[in-house]
Amino acid sequence: MAPRGLQIYEAAECDGETVAAVQRLVPQLSTSAALPSPEQVGELCDAEATVLLLARLDGAVVGMLVLVLFRLPTGMRAWLEDVVVEEPVRGRGVGEALAREALRLAAKAGARSVDLTSRPSRVDAVRLYERLGFERRETGVYRWRDDDGGGDGG
Repeated sequence: MAPRGLQIYEAAECDGETVAAVQRLVPQLSTSAALPSPEQVGELCDAEATVLLLARLDGAVVGMLVLVLFRLPTGMRAWLEDVVVEEPVRGRGVGEALAREALRLAAKAGARSVDLTSRPSRVDAVRLYERLGFERRETGVYRWRDDDGGGDGG
């Protein structure tokens, strides 16, 4: 159950508060990811394929999730990415509320499926995703990296 007063909303514009929140949350998600610049956060808010959802509790942004929507020849698809909740409020329903809103938006957009990845060591997150109806798929995940620095580090 979500905490009383929790608000989940789409970051329609990336103002200073949004940029600061994303920059504060990213290190809690990944110790190896570079902090996104204000311009990169702005691109995230402006891109047609991404929806930046934020969670506000007691006046502060305490979590985020990025919903990625894209059309393929086989239909509309979606991914949940960069799901993170501030350490002090984890386990209180913030992540679940973010994910439920993302799933609602994905269904509204006509997504045939919603995928995500999560490390097995993130036991609480895996339990949440399973409770929401996600099923583990036996598939290989392959990653190409631009080690020459031409990419944006994501």
